[in-house]
Amino acid sequence: MTTDPDRDVLEHALAGRGGYELFPCDPALADTAAFCAAYGFDPADSANTIVVVGKSVPPVYAACVVLATHRLDVNRTVRARLGTRKASFASPDETRDLTGQQIGGVTAFGLPAGLPLWVDAAVMERERIVLGGGSRSWKVLAPPSILLTVVGVEVMEGLASPAPSRPEGVASTGG
Repeated sequence: MTTDPDRDVLEHALAGRGGYELFPCDPALADTAAFCAAYGFDPADSANTIVVVGKSVPPVYAACVVLATHRLDVNRTVRARLGTRKASFASPDETRDLTGQQIGGVTAFGLPAGLPLWVDAAVMERERIVLGGGSRSWKVLAPPSILLTVVGVEVMEGLASPAPSRPEGVASTGG
């Protein structure tokens, strides 16, 4: 019998949190747009976990969960909550060093102790969400209430806002 260490870690992190389904995915299709297109999921149900950094010495970090159809307000809301003059998205290297997870697979479950987890209120309005599974090989399908099982989680109004729609055929510059 073969074991999947990524799945084992994810199942351990999800133990006792209520109902969920694990969804395997091709790691090359783990980024939100590619995943939704390949597997038929609505981007409005995709909840991305994004690590942000406040530019200070030492840097201050938080993880934010926002819908793929929304844009995280890094320059105002996040920066103010971090208490720093500047804030940005953490780099892929910073994200991996801090969480042990790669962008495209970052999950809200099993984050380092002391890392704040902020969830945009719009996420909680969905019937079901698709979350990263801690690796680019897994996604978690669950009701948004599963996020409330994370110790210290804060649901926040205005953490993100709906992204402006783009004319058909115009590509997004974000990931």
